[in-house]
Amino acid sequence: MKKSIEAPRHSLFHEGEIALQRSVGMAERIEQIGAKVVRDFMPEQHRDFYARLPFILVATVDDAGDVWPTILTGQPGFIQSPSATSLTVGARPDPADPAAAGAIAGASIGMLGIELHTRRRNRMNGTIAGASGNSLEIEVGHAFGNCPQYIQLRDFAFVDDGDRPAHEPVEEVNDLTEDARAIIAAADTFFVGSYADRAGQREVDVSHRGGKPGFVRVDDDGLLTIPDFSGNFHFNTLGNFLINPRAGLIFIDFETGDILQLAGTAQVITDSPDIIAFEGAERIWTFRPSKIVLRRRASNLRWTMRENAFSAKSIRTGSWDDVASRSVNARNPTQENALRPKNAASALGSAFPEISP
Repeated sequence: MKKSIEAPRHSLFHEGEIALQRSVGMAERIEQIGAKVVRDFMPEQHRDFYARLPFILVATVDDAGDVWPTILTGQPGFIQSPSATSLTVGARPDPADPAAAGAIAGASIGMLGIELHTRRRNRMNGTIAGASGNSLEIEVGHAFGNCPQYIQLRDFAFVDDGDRPAHEPVEEVNDLTEDARAIIAAADTFFVGSYADRAGQREVDVSHRGGKPGFVRVDDDGLLTIPDFSGNFHFNTLGNFLINPRAGLIFIDFETGDILQLAGTAQVITDSPDIIAFEGAERIWTFRPSKIVLRRRASNLRWTMRENAFSAKSIRTGSWDDVASRSVNARNPTQENALRPKNAASALGSAFPEISP
């Protein structure tokens, strides 16, 4: 008889994360590491780090259950930490930003602080304790640091957009336009939001993804396929997908300030010729967008890529052109062992033999 996986009573991780950790033989080790590095408060260095940032990524969930990552910007110091368990962010999503609907008092939020010019990053999730004027008050749920892998070095600068219309037209569509496809095809970086409801508490996450330009494949029907490279083995994002397929992506055009946001559903795939053919991929995941928002020049930040900017980890990864050149059937990945997150039990049971509904 198959054994059902359940998260240990006091585990930091839920059953989706644990299933993926077990699939690589790391569950016990990550449980031990997590107990040391995942905290319910921010250490002093994290508090100082957030205060230096000119931007932060956040993810919120709207009333329809869609998760929307977005970027909030301000001069360094616009984020402050009044205590080890709280952050004050001196910015809120613009009303035209789909993340604005979920940025309300009492809602759960995911946060990622990242310095593209140093490759430092820290993550946090928590609850919006207050939302008024142009600020958000955040109470910490979990806080932890991340490694610098797959981050491309970029320097930031604020731009004078005084001639920008107060509200440029926002493009809201259900299918990818040519402009949206071009932004995705050129990207070496994007951010992904996900969430899971656990024991009456919603935990929202926003995470960085990086690779060579074009590491996100866009099929003719609008399906996105993304390689999953070796990381910290927490599997926060992919583990969430096993529990809840809702996902949100944000692509930032670092040169123009255009912001492309997508909401839809994700699927984790553990057995496919694409995984073997794509250098560095340990699994892949797909994303089917159902809501697409393109906001032109929405960010007042621009970034310049440094010489030798690419992370050594990114350089060692492959590309979809490589996959195609090897005559692998890249357009029709094997689906037999796809992790289809209809519900936690059936998704985990179909993917890993030790799990049953």
